[in-house]
Amino acid sequence: MKFVDLFARLDESDLAQILGPGTVKLLRSLDSQGERTSRIAELALEVRPPSELLRDGDTRRMLFERLPKEQASELAVRVGKPSKDPWAALNRTRIRMNSTQEAALFDFFNLDVPVIDAPELPAVQRSREPAYPLFSHQRRAASEVAKIVNSPKPRVLLHMPTGSGKTRTAMNSVVDKLRQSEPTVVVWLAYADELCEQAASEFETAWLHLGNRELNTYRLWGDRHLDVEDIGDGLLVMGLSKAHGIAKKDHQFLAKVADRSNLIVFDEAHQAAAATYSLVLDLLTGRDTTTALIGLSATPGRSWDDRRLDRTLAAIFDRQKVTLNVAGYDNPVDYLTANEYLAIADFEPLEYESAQLTDQLRDQLAESLDVPSEILRMLADDDVRNLKVIDKTMALVKDHSRVLIFTATLPHAYTLATVLRARGINSSAISGETEKTERRRLIDEYKSDADEPIVLCNYGVLATGFDAPRTSAAVIARPTKSLVLYSQMVGRALRGPKAGGNRSATIVTVLDSALPGFGSPRDAFTNWEDVWQ
Repeated sequence: MKFVDLFARLDESDLAQILGPGTVKLLRSLDSQGERTSRIAELALEVRPPSELLRDGDTRRMLFERLPKEQASELAVRVGKPSKDPWAALNRTRIRMNSTQEAALFDFFNLDVPVIDAPELPAVQRSREPAYPLFSHQRRAASEVAKIVNSPKPRVLLHMPTGSGKTRTAMNSVVDKLRQSEPTVVVWLAYADELCEQAASEFETAWLHLGNRELNTYRLWGDRHLDVEDIGDGLLVMGLSKAHGIAKKDHQFLAKVADRSNLIVFDEAHQAAAATYSLVLDLLTGRDTTTALIGLSATPGRSWDDRRLDRTLAAIFDRQKVTLNVAGYDNPVDYLTANEYLAIADFEPLEYESAQLTDQLRDQLAESLDVPSEILRMLADDDVRNLKVIDKTMALVKDHSRVLIFTATLPHAYTLATVLRARGINSSAISGETEKTERRRLIDEYKSDADEPIVLCNYGVLATGFDAPRTSAAVIARPTKSLVLYSQMVGRALRGPKAGGNRSATIVTVLDSALPGFGSPRDAFTNWEDVWQ
């Protein structure tokens, strides 16, 4: 039997019971002729679906009373209650929700039994991804740093390989300090504009997920200016050259910042021992021995073979160093590579029989901390050497979409970029002298998803603070005696899949016969351990 046919047998009193007497009365009054009973029945079905009416015990019994005897008898049989008085049998039958009797009732009226979604209860065990996560090796390092930062000697250098997340790890300490004190200022020092912006942006992401109040990010580098009285609660990111310039002109500026600070972070901390920046550190940390100092570096030394400079750096951090340690690995670089945080590096030497140095240049090379500028200019002007670099780069772009070349001089960068363009390769030169808008454009183009290979010939600007995960090849055409600088240049191409980079990378190092050279940064990671003992 069709439910609508049964419903049509209801009279006004029945409908009043379903809709409420006030509703029926109101419907009648809205029309001068009054709504017909059949129309009221239609409206009732639109408001209360058949399933709801059949599951309401009072309404269901009222409907049973309106069944013709033949249909009432058939339904009584279907629900397992055959009787000579089918209406009485049906009214006595208790029909439970989702029972076989209810299924028979709905089937009788050609209706589907409605499925009521049960509320989904939380699982007994459910994992949740954090919004600002750290890998396990980063968490261990952050925990060790926190112990030292909150100790009576709160100075520590965080020693992690390039590409392993030093900035992200350190941000946990920054957030902790800001949460522990209100108001307070944490100062982050970095020497390059890119490093400064990277730190500011990373902090804003971290605080969004881990912070406990509204505070400020203060950007003070390049041409930017701030009134010290406006610096309150938050993170102050300062360029080192900016801080040094301020320190020479107005000691009170940094002194007032120091009075409001409880933590100083020094990015690329191997520079902390430089005389240029000692005044900045003294002003920021010398007024209060409880002010914490965290240094960040992949290479915790100033030089390759001058232990005096390296010991000066270690002393700044009270010879306290947190090194990335992983059980089962002698060197964390091996762990990071095996677990795809770092790319598998293929180191290719590009040997070149360079011109012999004069006795004077050999003496300069021996006495200088790095390769003298006169030697760098000589190499940059060597056409045969340049052609070897260009030919190798042409081979690299067949397998690598993004290639960085570290050049010996600025004219060297222009030379290589121009010749590569002449050979059909999208290549540009970039340096600290490149106008900022143009530099940003070139970097954005290099970081883009464009399929065509792009080569960036850079001089002096992209060794640190440059995050371009698509970089899978680097050409070190700039010789250096600095293991620190060499490790930084190599590190630009070593981001692994878990850090958004590549499974493998190619590092081509031009080995000039007359000059010293380095190999894998894996060895560089442990080069300074004796200094920190």
